[in-house]
Amino acid sequence: MNRFLNVISAINDESRVLILYYLLRHKELCVCNLQELLNMGQSRLSRHLKILKDAGFLYVRRKGTWAYYGINDQFSLLHSDILKNINALDMKNLVLEKNLYDNKEC
Repeated sequence: MNRFLNVISAINDESRVLILYYLLRHKELCVCNLQELLNMGQSRLSRHLKILKDAGFLYVRRKGTWAYYGINDQFSLLHSDILKNINALDMKNLVLEKNLYDNKEC
């Protein structure tokens, strides 16, 4: 029951849903890219990323001083259903790209 509540509470925030949406779209992004996309400070973004990672949604890959986040590929049916629903959201009103390049170092 605690794991279920942890997963559900992780997506109970618009910013975290947007993080998952962007990562589904781009596969992997550097923290600096996510900061730019979300117009969010590093400390606030780090808190959101930690919540999503602790809930099993994300992995982190470090390359030197850079941290890249992506969608974890080993998750439950609940995670899968949530990610499918997030991916299906109509986000046409968002500026999604902002000239981001996959794996671009900041």
